[in-house]
Amino acid sequence: MTHLPLLAQAAAAKAPSTTPLVVIGIYIGVLLAITLFSSRLFRGTSADYFVASRSIGPFMLLMSVFGTTMTAFALVGSTGEAFQRGIGVYGLMASSSGLIHAACFFLIGIKLWAFGKKYGYVTQIQFFRARFESPRFGYLLFPILVLLVIPYLLIGVLGTGKTMAGVTKGMFPELFASTGGSVPPWLSGLAVCLIVLVYVFFGGSRTTAWANTFQTIVFMCMGLLAFYLISNKLGGLSAAIEAASPKHLVRTPGELAIAGQEAPRHTGIPPLVFLTYMFIPLSVGMFPHLFQHWLTARSAKSFRLTVIAHPLCIMIVWVPCVLIGTWATAAFVGGIAGMPAPLNKAIAGLPDQNTGAVLSLMVKGLIKDPVVVGLVTAGVLAAIMSSLDSQFLCLGTMFTNDIVLHGKPEGTYTDKQIVRIARLFIVGIVAITYLVSLAGGNVFDLAVWSFSGFASLTPLVFAALYWKGATRAGAYAAVIASIGTWLFYFVKSGFGGEILAFGAIVPAAACFGAGAIAMIVVSLVTPKPSGATIDKFFPDFR
Repeated sequence: MTHLPLLAQAAAAKAPSTTPLVVIGIYIGVLLAITLFSSRLFRGTSADYFVASRSIGPFMLLMSVFGTTMTAFALVGSTGEAFQRGIGVYGLMASSSGLIHAACFFLIGIKLWAFGKKYGYVTQIQFFRARFESPRFGYLLFPILVLLVIPYLLIGVLGTGKTMAGVTKGMFPELFASTGGSVPPWLSGLAVCLIVLVYVFFGGSRTTAWANTFQTIVFMCMGLLAFYLISNKLGGLSAAIEAASPKHLVRTPGELAIAGQEAPRHTGIPPLVFLTYMFIPLSVGMFPHLFQHWLTARSAKSFRLTVIAHPLCIMIVWVPCVLIGTWATAAFVGGIAGMPAPLNKAIAGLPDQNTGAVLSLMVKGLIKDPVVVGLVTAGVLAAIMSSLDSQFLCLGTMFTNDIVLHGKPEGTYTDKQIVRIARLFIVGIVAITYLVSLAGGNVFDLAVWSFSGFASLTPLVFAALYWKGATRAGAYAAVIASIGTWLFYFVKSGFGGEILAFGAIVPAAACFGAGAIAMIVVSLVTPKPSGATIDKFFPDFR
């Protein structure tokens, strides 16, 4: 059944102010000015383009790492998912992510940074090729990493479309009549892709670090601002939380005959699902874009602030978004005092596939000041772009170093030619991402599948770093088993829907288990790494 949000009908008589777009334009102008300044610091070398000459300090490293892990999934996706499943979404992803991410930075990030600095690595694949003594291993791993990054990129482009559609609803009734007067997703997605492409193209990793620092500060501040203003509009924090308490929101299907729907909301999260969701945050251990940020660190000491502050930053971003989503559910069930009736009905009329519009509807419907609406929307876009840029850059870096340059004698290409190759591949990836985004999709589900794929590969990196007995054959077996299992469940889910492995646990846990078992079993029965490799990566064991 198709539902037309009544918020648009209520606003039809008078088109909304375009001031939010002006504010967003000013934000983009400031962003481009900062990136233009930082691009002047570019040294013209491939090392500077790929890893900022390993010169990034503690604060900028924290902002870059946190910014690149917080995308539309954290803001748009978490709000929409909390609207559907309740406040348990915070425990499902945020609380475990804070601790597990920090552990991965400490156990994986610092060691990979040390190897990267010592041996000149700029990609994960370079490390794995050397550790497992297999130049061909990169040809297996590269397409898999690209396959998993593409959905992550789509999260940002789709999140942009959903956010801008909600904020600009009714602004252009004649120009964009087919979308209810809102800026269509194809246009907003194109705009954000081009903006990110501009500064990544010219400045590389250094410009990305500067941009992410600015954007992370923006989206953290704007998220808190939205939370404060929305809670006030709903009669204060206590009143808003009471309206969204479980006793009001847990309903049977028959009790939810609202706006023509009988879909249950906040039906709870099974214990095993909740427990096995903790495998998904392990994905940061294999994010190629995060690996690249780690390599930009000036020293191992630069990681201290990231390990300590990252969980706090996650809490600052996720708590407001999840609460706003649960408050929107209260509108679905019976309305919230202080929320306009048309907005209550608009929330209630949202189809499941458009829950990404929840955040923008709440912001636009409750915060009447168009300047504030523009600021909060700019914060969402900042979160989106702070991930897109890192992902675009990492794909260009991997293609250049792991495919084009691999096996070529040193000096085959000049630094200028190497940077040009990376830039051209980035342009191609941006174009492909944009075209695929036109097919649409659910932000939260796409994120979970992308993260699950990366999480399934973490036995590979843990074994490479901490088990000297991990072999080349074991590495191949681990990748094939984990990704094979992931593909099985991905296809079985209908290419991106919700599904449980063995009827009880999330697929990420099953994929992780398959990879870990394959690594251990095959490594135990195949020839061990050479003494030279053990000396190189485990000097303390000789």
